[in-house]
Amino acid sequence: MENIRPLILITNDDSINAPGIHQLADCVRSLGDVYVVAPENPHSGQSAALTVGGPLRITELPSQTDGVRLFTVNGTPVDCVKLALHAIVPRIPDAVFSGINHGSNSGINVTYSGTMGAVLEACMQGIPAVGFSLLHHSLKADFSLSTAFVATIAAQVLAKGLPKGVCLNVNIPAKVIPEGIKVCRATTGHWTDEYKRYLDPMGVPFYWLTGHFVNEEPNAEDTDEYWLKCRYISVVPVSTDQTAKDAIKDLAERFDS
Repeated sequence: MENIRPLILITNDDSINAPGIHQLADCVRSLGDVYVVAPENPHSGQSAALTVGGPLRITELPSQTDGVRLFTVNGTPVDCVKLALHAIVPRIPDAVFSGINHGSNSGINVTYSGTMGAVLEACMQGIPAVGFSLLHHSLKADFSLSTAFVATIAAQVLAKGLPKGVCLNVNIPAKVIPEGIKVCRATTGHWTDEYKRYLDPMGVPFYWLTGHFVNEEPNAEDTDEYWLKCRYISVVPVSTDQTAKDAIKDLAERFDS
């Protein structure tokens, strides 16, 4: 019987031009046949957004790497996953990897992340999926210090899969060789001073997204922010089921009739 190599789908929210996605493809291409399907333009912070008011178009790009095919979609990261499954990949992928994102997706950032929006979409389709993010926003960020860890995590997921309805949010400390890997929970926190006010040349105010993340539990040793500060890679299991099961009994007593 012919030995069929695993099929890997890669996407991101930083666009096909971001160095991180090509680093990720290079990390995992020895593990299987790679299809990269990424947005034409950056879509950071768009979570699970879908394109609903216009047509989506697929463009295949030339690839210089054996075993890697490159495509762009004029849509969001979730569009890329859905359209890849519908019209690009020859069969259901064995895994979907998103990233490597330029910037953190730790803590509550998972809620806003286009990187993780794509991962959650794949997870809802029953495909093992992982989002990778480096805590460095620069397009010149050095990924080389952590690529061996990325390859290890990817290989483990391909070999053993993930629990049903669970995907992984992986964050990587920047500018250091990671001390190791820690599976943990997301830090509780919130954003403050999220918008800065400016005046345009006509004196009309406008606002620019900014903000500062406040860690509400800086000393909690079971959180991603704690381990990232200790120079470890954080791996947070994320569920597609957002039901607050602990609240059902109390709320049922109040509202059931």
